[in-house]
Amino acid sequence: MSDDDRKRDEAGDEGSDPWTQGPERTPEQARAERDARQATAEKAAPAEDAEALRERQRLQQMEMMDRWIGGVLTEQRRSRRWKLFFRFLFAALILASLSATLYGLLAGPPGRSAADGPHLGVVKVRGVIDSESPASAERIVTGLNRAWEAEGSEAVVLQIDSPGGSPVQSQRIFDEIMRLRAEGDKPIIAVIEDVGASGAYYIAAAADEILVAPASLVGSIGVVSATFGFEEAIERLGVERRVFAAGDNKAFLDPFSELAPEQREFWQSVLETTHRQFIEAVREGRGDRLGDDERLFSGLVWSGEQAVELGLVDGIGSLDALARERLPEPRVRDYTPRLDPFERFSRQFGRVAMELLGVPRADSPLRYQLAP
Repeated sequence: MSDDDRKRDEAGDEGSDPWTQGPERTPEQARAERDARQATAEKAAPAEDAEALRERQRLQQMEMMDRWIGGVLTEQRRSRRWKLFFRFLFAALILASLSATLYGLLAGPPGRSAADGPHLGVVKVRGVIDSESPASAERIVTGLNRAWEAEGSEAVVLQIDSPGGSPVQSQRIFDEIMRLRAEGDKPIIAVIEDVGASGAYYIAAAADEILVAPASLVGSIGVVSATFGFEEAIERLGVERRVFAAGDNKAFLDPFSELAPEQREFWQSVLETTHRQFIEAVREGRGDRLGDDERLFSGLVWSGEQAVELGLVDGIGSLDALARERLPEPRVRDYTPRLDPFERFSRQFGRVAMELLGVPRADSPLRYQLAP
């Protein structure tokens, strides 16, 4: 073979490379060949791969089951912790109540011992005078008797800061003070601080002496009964009021019912009768010390300085000044009964529950109280 023929053969071999100059294929052919190779590979996969896949699925299921069981156990533990918390809280409340009760029983009423020497026995009248309040007749009368019976007590002092309240509660305290005062064993003195009005002044009038600050509010000798009339409002709203009562006047104080003229006149007579009782009690307690100003029993409120001039009170003073005046070494002891924390909590809880449920309270609508 000549040199020229050999060169042509070499050139022909270089131009026909099977890797770079193969036959052209369409995308569909290439995809079909790829699918065929994948199917061939799957058919050729060993049986161990299928077993491994099943094992992985089993492990995944077990993992999901473990997570579910863990969530259930966590929720159970959380629920158990809350139950234990509330049980401990309830037990703590019971224990606190029992401790307070035992302490009150074992400690006894304050001021029974005369070891501290001569002192003034103080009974505090604070807030609205009501059967459910700290200034109830039961509590105040108990404190009065404790202070009265204590050997070291040189005088009983009513420390008053109250706008008044229930006529019945005020009358009970007034009667007890007058009873003790008739025994004549020791003086009973009322010291009015910020307010001593209406039912609170009713109480103070029974004392042997009344002292006030110059700016104290004193008086309001009157009776009040306040309500509303909504009969036109419910008619405009299209609400029908249904009240069932036996007796023509049983529901005459219902704020959603019309008040007849004769009912208004009757209720006014009740107020005037109660007012007369108030006036008679003040005259009995104060006697000739009262002035003759016609406005005394009109319900007006006076300053302490004005009250001295009108004879409603006896002078200007305070508890500290009174102790310094009557004792060589000023001492005071509080004889007001302690409040039971559990009872106070239960009363407050019951009152709030009644208000939320709309249960009416049985308080008297008449009040010896400074009107707002």
